[in-house]
Amino acid sequence: MKIISVTNRKGGVGKTTTAVNIATAMAAIGKKVALFDLDPQGNATTSLGINKKEISCSAYDVLINGANIRSALQTTLVPQFYIVPSTPDLAAAEVELINVTRREYILQNVLRALSGDFDYVLIDCPPSLNLLTVNALTASNSVIVPLQCEFLALEGLTDLVKNIERVKRMLNPNLKLQGIVLTMFDRRNNLSFMVEKDVRKYFGDLVYQTVIPRSVRISEAPSHGKPIMLYDFKSIGAQSYIKLAKEVLTREGDIK
Repeated sequence: MKIISVTNRKGGVGKTTTAVNIATAMAAIGKKVALFDLDPQGNATTSLGINKKEISCSAYDVLINGANIRSALQTTLVPQFYIVPSTPDLAAAEVELINVTRREYILQNVLRALSGDFDYVLIDCPPSLNLLTVNALTASNSVIVPLQCEFLALEGLTDLVKNIERVKRMLNPNLKLQGIVLTMFDRRNNLSFMVEKDVRKYFGDLVYQTVIPRSVRISEAPSHGKPIMLYDFKSIGAQSYIKLAKEVLTREGDIK
């Protein structure tokens, strides 16, 4: 079982959309996938059509109350794709974990229960480097960083990479930055091309070849409780995420 965190300290960069749709594409080709919604906003949960008011066992219960993670797993519209949903209660976890021994390893210990049952676990992190995100990075084999094509993106990315290296050095020596994915790319805007050029210059092969376009269909899909591949399979957004998932699996050694 491989664990991949999808993270960026900045919100609104396509982090949740990327996590949901990579997981969907993986499941579509036969991988058994779980998505752990570690963001108290619960956008991944909503994006998959789950009503937060009807959740009986959530990420909070698993991390704080010691609930069995299998009790929290919910099916989605995609066969072989499950989610551990999130509720706003998770926002309190930061405070509640402060005095817990080895608090950075809580999620790692929880996810061990799924070993052997899943091919991949993706973690949708909150948009900050808090204790929840540190837990995700400590539990993960690799990290995917979605990067919005805008002027200030590079500045935040450099800091994020430093933080990933810090977690690797202090908590998880096996952690690697698998790749950076450019999101919300607008071909009508020269700025998108400038950002792409700069990111590829500084990070080279770490940047995925696939670029996710700015798309109305991608933005609409969560409101219908569906990944873009179910909402509009033929759209450029859906096809882009399928290509991205292939790149991710190639880097994991699952596709030659």
